[in-house]
Order: sequence, then C-alpha cells, then structure tokens
Amino acid sequence: MALRTVIFWFRNDLRLADNLALREACAQADRLLPVFVHDPGDDQSTPWGFVRRGPHRRAFQATALAALDEALRARGSRLLQCAGAPAEVLVELVRQIGADTIVCEDIPAPEEQAAVDALRAAGLRVRTVWQSSLLDPAALPFDPSRLPPVFTAFRQAVEAAGCVPADPLPAPVVLPPLPSGDEEVGKGAAAPGAHRPAPSGCSGLSAAQASFPYWTPAFEGGEPAAQAHLQGYFAGDFAHRYKATRNGLIGTDFSSKFSPWLAQGALSPRSVYAALRAFEARRGASEGSYWLWFELLWRDYFRFLHLQHGRRLYRVRGLAERAVAPAHDAAAFARWCRGETGQPLVDAGMRELAATGYLSNRLRQLVASYLVNDLGCDWRAGAAWFEAQLVDYDVCSNQGNWLYIAGRGTDPRGGRRFNPDKQAQEHDPDGVYRRLWGCDVGA
Repeated sequence: MALRTVIFWFRNDLRLADNLALREACAQADRLLPVFVHDPGDDQSTPWGFVRRGPHRRAFQATALAALDEALRARGSRLLQCAGAPAEVLVELVRQIGADTIVCEDIPAPEEQAAVDALRAAGLRVRTVWQSSLLDPAALPFDPSRLPPVFTAFRQAVEAAGCVPADPLPAPVVLPPLPSGDEEVGKGAAAPGAHRPAPSGCSGLSAAQASFPYWTPAFEGGEPAAQAHLQGYFAGDFAHRYKATRNGLIGTDFSSKFSPWLAQGALSPRSVYAALRAFEARRGASEGSYWLWFELLWRDYFRFLHLQHGRRLYRVRGLAERAVAPAHDAAAFARWCRGETGQPLVDAGMRELAATGYLSNRLRQLVASYLVNDLGCDWRAGAAWFEAQLVDYDVCSNQGNWLYIAGRGTDPRGGRRFNPDKQAQEHDPDGVYRRLWGCDVGA
C-alpha cells in the first residue's frame, strides 16, 4: 500500500504543544513535511503608504521560526520555509512530493480564508482545524451564528453555562519521517533568512523604556521563550495584581505580556488557562486572576465575531447599518504615526510603538481614539499602522478593537472617545512616561 504523505502548513500556530492541527496531521501521515510560507503580500505597501509588516514583526517572527525549526529537528524533522503566494508554493510542493493532503489551522479572517479557498480551487485536499480560541465553538451554549451582540452578554452566557476549555495537549514526542528526498524539496522557492535581527535602534533602548523587549532572550519569539515566560509569570504574585496594574504604561510586569506569543501561536490560550487554574489552586483565586480569564474571553469573542460576520467586519461601515464614510487627513495621520501631534501622551505612545513594536492596552485605546475622534482620520489607516508595527498583531483582535473605537463594531454606545488630558492625569500624573519618550509635560 502506498505511503500517505501529508504537508502540515504552519500559519499562526508556531508551536508543537497543544497544536490540534499538527496532531491530526501526524495521525494521518506516514510521511510529514512541515512548511511555513512567507507570503510576499505581507511586505507589500498598504493604501496608506507603508508596508503591511514592519521590521519589529519580521524580527519577532524570525526568532519564532528558528525555535520551531530547532524543535522539529530534535524530533527528526525540519521546517521548510518557502517564499511566495501560498496557493503557488503549496501546489508546487504537493506536486514535488506527491502529497495527498494539506493540514493547517483554521483562521476566520477573510484573507486567510481566501488562501485556503485558492488551494481547494487548485484541486488540493485541505483539512483545516479550529484551534486558536480558548473555547471550542462547538462547546458554546449557542451556535456561533447567534453570538450575543455585545461582549458582556457573551461572557455571562459562557459563565452561566459553565463552559470550560479542554486541557492542553503535550507536544508530540516523535513526528512522522520526512518524505524521501526532502533535501531537494522547495529548492525552487527560496526562503528569507532563517534569523532576522531586530532593528538596530532597539539595542540602544534602556530597560525602563521597553515594555516588551523582544530583542532579548527572555522575550524573543517562539515556544521556549513563551513557555518560560508563562511559568515565570505564574510563579510569582503577578496574577493577583493583574487587574490593579493592567493599565500601567512602563515596564514588563504591569500586564501579562502573553499577547505576542499568543498572536504568533507560540503559546496556546488553553495553555495559559491551564497555568492560571494551577496558580489559583496553589495561591487562591482573586479579582486579579479572574481578570486574566476575562481577557482571554475578549480574545475569543473577537474570533467568534469573525465566524459570525466574516467580511462584513472589513467593510468601511463595519457592522453599522448606516455610517458616514470616514474622513482622512493624510498629513495629520503622518504626524500621528511619527508621534508629532502635539498631544504629549499620544505622542509618547506612538513613539514607543514605533521604537519597540509594543504599546500598552490603555495607550492603544487612547491613540486610536485620538486618531479617529480628534484628528478626524480614517480608522482603517490606524488599523493598518497597528498591523505593521505590533509584535502582537492579531487580525481578529485588531479589527475588532478598531471597529469598537470607531463605532462600527458591536459597542452599543457607538464608539469611544478617550480624553487625553484626563488619561494623562489618571495614568501618568507625574509625567514619567511622557518624559521617557521625549514629550513635554508642560507646566
């Protein structure tokens, strides 16, 4: 009987532990080829005049891919990295090795769905596996098509039903062998360098300036760093203090910092939840530890919102029945990107984002509100800038949050405006953060 050869296409799941799609691929395969495709579309220019993926995201991803390749090699396999449109690269790989199936994770955003559709249209058999949320959509107390229209109702329904995620799966000890002659596979599609250094300016930043210094070993991309951070976070008392500190602006400890690894899939939400529950079993539950569950549910909500609405979330008006076409001031937008609006707290946040690829959640909301409500710019330009800059860029959360601020999502209040002066008084009363990024605090 012929051996069954399967391609496993890594997407936003750059890990071996708790990877349901990888488990399924291994169960199907006599021979398995792990692949990551660098889509040149990620480096093309946006309508707003900058590339879709900036140097911070590229560098952080490169360390994750290097770690993934090392983990695969320890199990007798390797990661094949190819550059090109997925539909072209994977079709050619299927031809070269005679694979009969591609297995990958299911991502509910339109472009990611279109990539899978293109493979199927080319005649390939593609099996997608849902695995990016904490809760399985099939385990919800309602069909995803009937998702409650606001987050609070969603959370209350989930908690009333006692929904609990399944335990995370361990990493496979062994993997199916590579196809014979795999050294020749993929030679026609050269990949980028295996390891891209962080932008040169990062190394000059002080420890106080970087809330997520991804260019240091403890915060680099990939599963080993993610697991070490997860264990370290719950070894201390950070979870109990989380709600009180989560709106901080400076340092590595005011929030959990799980989001960059969750975004690249080096860490699964079920692994975070399991570590949280183990912490509560040892140290007791608290309002702070509950708020971590609360944040994981927000992340799920934006994913399920994509299952429910799909491309509607990417319309100019979003989910609004009627909405005025957003105005856009290109010059004001450019000043916002550079951190030169003249509003000190906004400028400090934008400078941190450009310098480090990270920004606290509190400031993300403030700078987004300022762009839309004070500068009168198109919310889609802001969403695109975040996509380019953030090391924890997540397509579902980014779109959901920008729609929320712009009043085109599910917020019943029709958008949010944050008063920058009030935010400065509450969260940077002594001006420490603003001065840290070279912004005038005033008299």
